[in-house]
Amino acid sequence: MKNKFVQAILVIALGGALVTSCKPKSSGDAVSGDAAEKAYVAPGKYDEFYNFVSGGFSGQLSVYGLPSGRLFRVIPVFSVDPEKGWGYSEETKPMLNTSHGFVPWDDLHHTEMSQTNGEVDGRWVFGNANNTPRIARIDLKTFKTAEIIELPNSGGNHSSPFITENTEYVVAGTRFSVPADYSNGDVPINTYKENYKGHISFVSVDKKSGEMDLAFQIVTPGVNFDLSHAGKGKSHGWFFFSCYNTEQANTLLEVNASQKDKDFIMAVNWKKAEEYIKAGKGKKQKVKYAHNTWDEHTHSAKSVMKDEVLVLDASELKDICYMIPCPKSPHGCDVDPTGEFIVGSGKLAALIPVFSFDKLQAAIKGKKFEGNYGGIPVVKYEAALHGEVQKPGLGPLHTEFDGKGNAYTTFFVSSEVVKWDIKTLKVLDRVPTYYSVGHLCIPGGDSKKPFGKYLVAYNKITKDRYLPTGPELAQSAQIFDISGDKMKLILDFPTIGEPHYAQAAPADLIRNNGQLKFYKLDDNKHPYAAKGEKEAKVVREGNKVHVYMTSIRSHFAPDNIEGVFLGDEVYFHVTNLEQDWDVPHGFAVKGANNGELLIMPGETTTLKWVPDRVGTFPFYCTDFCSALHQEMQGYIRVSPKGSNVPLQFSLGTNLPATK
Repeated sequence: MKNKFVQAILVIALGGALVTSCKPKSSGDAVSGDAAEKAYVAPGKYDEFYNFVSGGFSGQLSVYGLPSGRLFRVIPVFSVDPEKGWGYSEETKPMLNTSHGFVPWDDLHHTEMSQTNGEVDGRWVFGNANNTPRIARIDLKTFKTAEIIELPNSGGNHSSPFITENTEYVVAGTRFSVPADYSNGDVPINTYKENYKGHISFVSVDKKSGEMDLAFQIVTPGVNFDLSHAGKGKSHGWFFFSCYNTEQANTLLEVNASQKDKDFIMAVNWKKAEEYIKAGKGKKQKVKYAHNTWDEHTHSAKSVMKDEVLVLDASELKDICYMIPCPKSPHGCDVDPTGEFIVGSGKLAALIPVFSFDKLQAAIKGKKFEGNYGGIPVVKYEAALHGEVQKPGLGPLHTEFDGKGNAYTTFFVSSEVVKWDIKTLKVLDRVPTYYSVGHLCIPGGDSKKPFGKYLVAYNKITKDRYLPTGPELAQSAQIFDISGDKMKLILDFPTIGEPHYAQAAPADLIRNNGQLKFYKLDDNKHPYAAKGEKEAKVVREGNKVHVYMTSIRSHFAPDNIEGVFLGDEVYFHVTNLEQDWDVPHGFAVKGANNGELLIMPGETTTLKWVPDRVGTFPFYCTDFCSALHQEMQGYIRVSPKGSNVPLQFSLGTNLPATK
């Protein structure tokens, strides 16, 4: 074991030396002469693809254009965002509610686009919360987070949010196995093997609305689930997960979870699991988790706390889960467009195993097992193996496909992307990345119909690529043209956060799919909406003051408010009266202990403000909206508690009379 560990450390150290001490010899001439032309998108022209990139530790989702690499938008998901008021406005606060209360940050690692018949359909993007386990659904008609569901019985949510080929389910595997929520968690940590369990969550998705529901969970032995992908085509009805720490260590995993030569790919027959659910084999367990949804009519979110989940036990139901041995510490788990080949990527392996779905089925039917793991049958390695890609590189992580029979795998340690033939397993091409590449993205690359043409590598280190910015450098993405036999680097660009997984789809599929340009005022059902300046008013309810405010280029109504007392809670309900595309208004008041509002055309949004002193406080529009944007302001007067100042408001009435 010690020799194997030393070998692994030497491999990692060698990779680190490659990154930090020198750059690849080809770094100066890696970009071909026509690269600028291939990546150039002229002014007034559109990119070919939307690229949805996880923000990693930022907790947000960023949207880039391909091939330009231009940043279009940052969509707030799991972290508060003062730019858009996400998590600050009264309407959005419930979206960040959990069973632990309001959680203002999370770690978004992976994105997954909805599919129909195994093809990207451009309706929704799903994202995972890695820290406090949740799944989010982002609506691509509004580019806004529409729903977040919390996952009980999970210590972390990394192996998520991967989908079945008709978006029947979004699936998640727990990153950190822990005692189940419905069991006693107050147990010694060193009783891991006895008391810690994994749970795989199957979240159903309504075909029309997209609304999610935690359909059922499968309890598994206490392993760490890293990544996953669904079967497709012939393997539709199955799901595949990479598992590490099959040693079930609870300390110094760097050493103790690297002892065995092989960990596992877990194959899950979710169609069979559905049959057991219908047969009443599931057990209802008491748990607590939040389900948060956004209402486009009321422009508000609601959070509902749920208390039950249906659980199947994989150790009792022997034909829903199977373990396939895979070289140690597997990370990526990827399925080719035909659904026949499953690629596992052992981070400490010098080869890539490729498994055959047909061989797996034959092995299960012929009971070609080598015992069991925690009650789950272990399929013999050779019985499920299609073959191994030999000497592809160091530190394989993730694989995507171009739909032409080729696979592309990233190598973290040797900092490269390698192209290989899925059937023959021969290496066809390799290109360096700068540096330590993690995930990669080919538009539609994990679907039945990849769009090919471009490959984007998401790198962890960017030494010598950009202007230095102190101790931390920019995160990096690099675009390769893969339309020919050889991969060609055409552009690199910085990204927000630490990008992990990303997905991309043709721009026309999304922008011509009924995208919302503004909210119709007539459809605004917000309870505090003011749909015209005549409806603007200020109302006192005890110590709560509700301001029904409108905004339009270039003033607020009302813009003078008096009769607010120290100790009051003031709620600014601002309705943007604009009925034109791309004319948001902002709202901020001095001393507000939260953020600003950014109100879309036709939308109503609320800012809560509790003044902490007597005085007069200005408020203003924060989003440049017109030539007279600077004049778009107002005042609110705060008097001592118990004053005789009447509650009053006005717009333009204190100007000198004109003749």
